[in-house]
Amino acid sequence: MVRFAVIGTNWITEEFIRAARECEAFVLTAVYSRTEEKVEAFAAKFDIPHKFTDLETMARSDAFDAVYIASPNAFHAKQAVLLMNHGKHVLCEKPLASNRAEVMEMIDAAKANRVLLMEALKSTLMPNFRAVQEHLSKIGPVRRYAASYGQYSSRYDAYKQGTVLNAFNPALSNGSLMDLGVYCIYPMVVLFGQPDRVQANGLLLDSGVDGQGSLLLSYGQMEAVLTHSKIVNSYAPTEIQGERGTLVIDKINQPEQVEIRYRDGSVEVLTRPQSDKSMVYEVQEFIDVLQAGKLESATNSHANSLTAISIMDEARKQIGLRFPADGAV
Repeated sequence: MVRFAVIGTNWITEEFIRAARECEAFVLTAVYSRTEEKVEAFAAKFDIPHKFTDLETMARSDAFDAVYIASPNAFHAKQAVLLMNHGKHVLCEKPLASNRAEVMEMIDAAKANRVLLMEALKSTLMPNFRAVQEHLSKIGPVRRYAASYGQYSSRYDAYKQGTVLNAFNPALSNGSLMDLGVYCIYPMVVLFGQPDRVQANGLLLDSGVDGQGSLLLSYGQMEAVLTHSKIVNSYAPTEIQGERGTLVIDKINQPEQVEIRYRDGSVEVLTRPQSDKSMVYEVQEFIDVLQAGKLESATNSHANSLTAISIMDEARKQIGLRFPADGAV
């Protein structure tokens, strides 16, 4: 069994727990929240024996082996490094941190303490993304990766009324690129690696974060075109266009239907059965890697996380989006 703690008591943590409990080796033993009231309520809801409101105390505890971090983006690095320095394995929500410097700090801590660090980007570990990887060669030389993820934020109405909630707060390293754009970027990196060039556009909101944006990335003989938004919905599928055919993915953030449409008009359906608890695959990957005695996932690897955050850093630089976590540099 792998004894887990969770940091964060929001809806994503609840989704994580429900999915993770599908994994035989998962057991939930601890929870952290900044307030006594929240930690007590969350522990009671999910029958969690150990409760913490102090991170230092939590890090020193022997009540768990690994921790899932689902706090705001700006807190990921500090929390993860503290826990890794106390020998805990870390599964951290995407994006892994605010910027490349923080991700490097996390990777260095993982290596120094010989613990597992993995970015909790679920889509690249789902069966239907595996199908994309396995059948990609069928479409011939790839010429374009076109991905879109636009989801009107439930917090945007409050923002327009003058209330800036966490989703639109630059102090927490949030915004469209960080929260949704990463879903377009990370699979691209897993499939194609690091691009030669990044060009970015973005719509900056008055709060200091981006509401939406787009990226054009060059890979020499192919290009990638990405769009993301927290202020409009997109219903466009993701396409990987090759000379012999096009791979069509219904939702890049959570692939559920995948097919190849060949130039001759034929269609090959690649869709695989998968759980409706989509986060189960990232938890199982984390547990499998840990039980195999390895210190990083081959898919959601340190290198892929570094490449993804480097792309986001460059995009933010080009559109003039800075976070307090970036410091004075």
